[in-house]
Amino acid sequence: MPNRDDLAMFLRSKRRRLRPSDVGLPDIGPRRTPGLRRQEVAQLAGMSVDYYIRLEQARGSHPSRQVLAALARALMLTADEREYLFRLADQSPPPVASPSREISPGIRNLLDSLSETPAYVVDAKYDVLAWNTLATHFIGDLAAVPESDRNMIRWVFRLPVTAMPWTDDEAIAFTWSTVADLRAAYARYPADPGVQGLVTEMLGASPRFAQMWQAHDVESRRPLVKRIDHPSAGPLEFECQVLYIPDTSQRLITYCAAPGSPTQAAFRLLAQLGKAPAVLARPADNSAIAPRPAQVAR
Repeated sequence: MPNRDDLAMFLRSKRRRLRPSDVGLPDIGPRRTPGLRRQEVAQLAGMSVDYYIRLEQARGSHPSRQVLAALARALMLTADEREYLFRLADQSPPPVASPSREISPGIRNLLDSLSETPAYVVDAKYDVLAWNTLATHFIGDLAAVPESDRNMIRWVFRLPVTAMPWTDDEAIAFTWSTVADLRAAYARYPADPGVQGLVTEMLGASPRFAQMWQAHDVESRRPLVKRIDHPSAGPLEFECQVLYIPDTSQRLITYCAAPGSPTQAAFRLLAQLGKAPAVLARPADNSAIAPRPAQVAR
């Protein structure tokens, strides 16, 4: 059943936070209360003023999905707010058409500020979108690599059976988690050709991927401890944190060393070296990217 009282309060609060200039309307005449007028919201949503007033007074009928979508656009709701609106009205929220590949200025600034912490951003299908200088020592400097070859799932499933992560139980569990997270994105973006195309490609190219995919595990990524033998810094141990970025389905992945640990000292030394060499695509063998240092995890 729809929660009419909470729906009414939510609509009122979101209407009051907006100014006419926010939605392209002229600000004409004095306003007794902040925000848009009810008739302005109704106009933007393409519905009658009387119907919208009834919704704000918790007297309206059960709003349809079309009405809710129009209200979400009129009130400039975020993805989370839109989902909340649909849930209040006892409707399933519509799927988002495509995951975003745009890096916000705030996330870009955050990446650059993490000078002693390797960090990079991936989208819903694990394309690496941005990275900081220290991350190049673990995933390579991808600036010279075609965007189509910057996908972490392709990297790992194109490795031979003798390479990591296929010889270590902890690394295999990490890969299972990645595939389960991809399945969650597959359900969230059923119309996105990038996500759908990657899954189709990997099902045809990798029996290991197909086995993991057919398990139908679905989960979001969680933190885990990784141990790697870095070719320049030696043995390292750090917590791999995967932070979800609302509205874009991007993940900020950071390698967090314990304070005062040898790994923290190693990160500082690597930071002083600047960028690692560029990672070059392998020629003609369809394996995309040479193995990264982080893939010697143990």
